[in-house]
Amino acid sequence: MTPLRAGSPMAARCSRAIQAYLGWEALVTERCNHAHRVRALRWLFAAASRLGDGMGWYLLALLVLVGHGAEAVVPMALMLASGGAGVLIYLTIKRRTARLRPLNRNQRLEISVAPLDQYSFPSGHTLHAVNFGIQLVAFQPALWWIVLPFALLVAMSRMVLGLHYLSDVLVGAAIGAVLAASTLHLL
Repeated sequence: MTPLRAGSPMAARCSRAIQAYLGWEALVTERCNHAHRVRALRWLFAAASRLGDGMGWYLLALLVLVGHGAEAVVPMALMLASGGAGVLIYLTIKRRTARLRPLNRNQRLEISVAPLDQYSFPSGHTLHAVNFGIQLVAFQPALWWIVLPFALLVAMSRMVLGLHYLSDVLVGAAIGAVLAASTLHLL
């Protein structure tokens, strides 16, 4: 297999394909942001995003601790530790990729929630939603009806609010799933 050389026809095709994908992804984000124009949806996604900052997950973990007592201490402690690992992972990636948020590139996006940092790739909110969601449901399956919709709302809120691109959300979800699987493997 020959390496991809700058200026080669293959490099040009790859560059065009990447540019086409990025254009499509920006359009998807803009279309998702149209939901922001509906007051009730704007409120719903903003609330999900703010709860996804951590408070919603801490509350659910506390409910599990109250409901299960000492049996839940280790799983919930591991879940929170995996959250710390997630922060280190996504901050490292964000600093290295330095991908600006959609709101910095598209003035047509309506923004009602300020971003927590400057860069978008990957979505830390989605990473934590998937990581914590999988672990909570694995430990307490009866919570799926709360955890699944909440995790989906948090992930969707990132694009509706104009804070992330689809790839930010998908990569955040993938990292969160790997963290959850790794943490559950420890139990």
